[in-house]
Amino acid sequence: MSKFAMFGKLTAVPGKREELGGMMLASSDTLSGMEGCIYYIIHEAEEEPDVLWVTELWESKEAHAASLQNEQVRELIGRCRPLIAEAGGIKVKPLGGKGF
Repeated sequence: MSKFAMFGKLTAVPGKREELGGMMLASSDTLSGMEGCIYYIIHEAEEEPDVLWVTELWESKEAHAASLQNEQVRELIGRCRPLIAEAGGIKVKPLGGKGF
């Protein structure tokens, strides 16, 4: 089974990026014990004041899909949704490298 990765882009409601990032980081314990999650890292865009980037690496596409059915994850998404103006991103296929 191949690994599954995403680069997610979250554009916060103007002025709410810090709050959104803080909320997501405070709930990172939810993902720390999530089966199949290798890493989930939240980044602030240096040149876009309302943008967060999320890099995710999962053991499989199925592990990622299962995480979205987790009640704690669904609750976090619900709490974050009012702070998100736009969400997008791309799915990528990791080939390897340091840390992989």
